[in-house]
Amino acid sequence: MVPLRAEQLRNLLCDLGPSFIKAGQVLANRPDIIREDYMNELCILQDDVPSFPNQEAFAIIEDEIGIPLEQVFTKISAETVAAASLGQVYRATLRVSGDEVAIKVQRPGIEPIIFRDLFLFRTLASFLNGISMKKLGCNAELIVDEFGEKLLEELDYTLEARNLEDFFENFKDDLTVKIPRVYRSLSGSRVLVMEWIDGIRCTDPQGIKDAGIDVPAFITVGVSAALRQLLEFGLFHGDPHPGNIFAMRDGRIAYVDFGNVAELSQQNKQILIDAVVHAVNEDYVEMANDFTRLGFLAPGTDITPIVPALEAIWQNSTGKGVADFNFRTVTGKFNQLVYQYPIRIPERFSLVIRSLLTQEGICLTLQPDFKFLEVAYPYVAKRLLTDPDPALRERLLQVLFKDGLFQWKRLENLISLAREQVAMMNRNTPVKKIVANSRLKVVPSIQNIAKLDLTDTIKDGARVVATDAGLRRQLLMAFTEDSRLHIRELLDIYKLIEGEFDATAMITDIVQGIPTITRDWLLSWSDSVLAER
Repeated sequence: MVPLRAEQLRNLLCDLGPSFIKAGQVLANRPDIIREDYMNELCILQDDVPSFPNQEAFAIIEDEIGIPLEQVFTKISAETVAAASLGQVYRATLRVSGDEVAIKVQRPGIEPIIFRDLFLFRTLASFLNGISMKKLGCNAELIVDEFGEKLLEELDYTLEARNLEDFFENFKDDLTVKIPRVYRSLSGSRVLVMEWIDGIRCTDPQGIKDAGIDVPAFITVGVSAALRQLLEFGLFHGDPHPGNIFAMRDGRIAYVDFGNVAELSQQNKQILIDAVVHAVNEDYVEMANDFTRLGFLAPGTDITPIVPALEAIWQNSTGKGVADFNFRTVTGKFNQLVYQYPIRIPERFSLVIRSLLTQEGICLTLQPDFKFLEVAYPYVAKRLLTDPDPALRERLLQVLFKDGLFQWKRLENLISLAREQVAMMNRNTPVKKIVANSRLKVVPSIQNIAKLDLTDTIKDGARVVATDAGLRRQLLMAFTEDSRLHIRELLDIYKLIEGEFDATAMITDIVQGIPTITRDWLLSWSDSVLAER
């Protein structure tokens, strides 16, 4: 009976209107609230929503821009290109420039319906608080408030236009990612006009191959773009389903529909990177503490019974090696954990989980043997080795030292993985053509695509070693571990990084920095002397 009941629920939500459809879409990604078989049925709501008449849509567009449509557009598609719970999209051509654009128009009279439904949801939630706290460990009203906040944000297309501009700015120097331009003068709170994306749906592997795109390289580009949103920018696409991600014919990945966007604070980004480091080091106590810091566990929660569960999940998932890691499997096991312990998934992280799961599903469609960590680890390795952020330099040291011992093999693996990331990003011939033919100035991100530049990392490392007595002692111990000099390991590392740094620039900078290094060393020495006195 479960499949039948799940289908009845989906149809009922469609009949009740846009707020309930949106609620169903959200529930489709909340494993801490609804069981998996219902989630799978509700996922259909993300692509199959009835449209409203063209006459109403065109009237809203004309009313919003304040100019007759024929004065702005030479043509508008007779049929909708896409229809969602809150609006629908048309393809059009601008009269002045001839540019192809997408027009997103909001459903008529939707705002009062949304407010009414949110009032009903919250009233119902107030009666369910006791059950919710007992069964889910969270406040039902809080769940409704989080849902309502995101829903009202999606109603304001002015906010979506700003999201578009922010994404465009973040990826402006990344020639592997395409973000559409927004036409602010033609957009408003109910209408959004943006650049038309002429791409291939990411669920069409044959179409992507026919366009001459290297599929594994394209997947690497997509995963890297997703991880950059999450770990670098802290602003990520919250709804990357197959209708919102396209493969451009020149090899880039393109995103559309920025109504559902979420932000992560700098602190949360650093905690996520900490969690990756703790996973690499198999430090499950600290991983459990990371969950508390991220808001999955209430402050003061006893993590003692949770640590073995996390260890079991991670070790079982990676026991056969990174190549066999499946993000969906880990998420499924974590979902079971939610019902056993007082864990609640914060709204922003439910979006993160949905985003990663959806994109993993797209990657599996393109490449059935796709493994998430095979692509994600090289990105993390490159980021740890090349990012100038001092906090990441510190985390790199945490990865390289375990129980006080230097992990020579781990450093070799990090360098190899980072080089693999660069090579894969360069494999797509169409992307190479963009770099070669671009009229843009050469920017750091383009250089990083061409090679793995470890110059800054080595310079920073030399400066830190010169001024940090504790680190010098650790490295000296590492170099003389097991009562022998690790000359062979040093040579192996040198062979790996040979050609990956600019020796001339590095020596010049080190020489120029001698006064600063000397000052830092003297200050460090004087501090230690004063401390001893």
